[in-house]
Amino acid sequence: MNSEILGRLAAAVRDMDSEAVVALVNDSLEMGITPVEVIHDGLARGMEEAGVLFEKKEYFIPEILLCSDAMQAGLAVLAPHLVHDEGKEGETIVIGVVEGDIHDIGKNLVKMMLEVAGYQVIDLGRDVPAPAFVEAVRETQARFVCLSTLMSTTMRQMENVIEQLLAEKLPYQLKIMVGGGPVSQDYADRIGASYAENAIEAVKLIRYLQKESGH
Repeated sequence: MNSEILGRLAAAVRDMDSEAVVALVNDSLEMGITPVEVIHDGLARGMEEAGVLFEKKEYFIPEILLCSDAMQAGLAVLAPHLVHDEGKEGETIVIGVVEGDIHDIGKNLVKMMLEVAGYQVIDLGRDVPAPAFVEAVRETQARFVCLSTLMSTTMRQMENVIEQLLAEKLPYQLKIMVGGGPVSQDYADRIGASYAENAIEAVKLIRYLQKESGH
C-alpha cells in the first residue's frame, strides 16, 4: 500500500501537479509513512523521473521548474513533521553546485536532509566558483564540503574545487563529498572524494565520515 501511494506521489511531482502532491503527502502522513520515506520514495523519486525526461529532451527547463515547485509544495507540508537530531548540531557543512551548473534540486534535497539531521549547512547556491568554496571553508572552518552537479560538462569543476581546497593546507583533514546525475563512485575515487547516490545516503555518509575521523 505504501509503495502505491508513494508511486502516485512521484508521478504527481513528475506531472507538475502541485495540488495532487499536497494531497498525497497528507494522505501518506495519515497512513503513518515517515517523512523521510515520503521524501526519498515519493518527492525525490518524482524529480528523478523528471530528470530522465529532461535528459531525453521530453522536458525542458520550464517543466523542470514546475516539477520543482510541486516538490517544494510537498516539502512545505512535511516541514513541521521532520524531527531534527539535536545531537549532531555544531558540525558545519559547506554545500554548493559547482561553477557552470545551475541545477540545484538535488543539492537542495541534500541540504534539507542534512539540516533535518541537525547539521549546520552553509549553502553557497549554484554556479559556485572554486574560490568561493575555499573562502567558505576558511571562514567557517568546516570539515565537510559537498559538491553537486547535474551536468557531465561541469564535472571537471569538482576536481578544480578539490585542488584549490587541498592547496590551502588546512590544519585538519577536510572531507569532500560529491554527487549528482553524472557522478559515480569510480569518478569520486579518481578525484579523491567520497560519493553519495542520494540525499538519504549523503546523511549516512557524513555520519560515517564523522565516526571515522573521531568527530
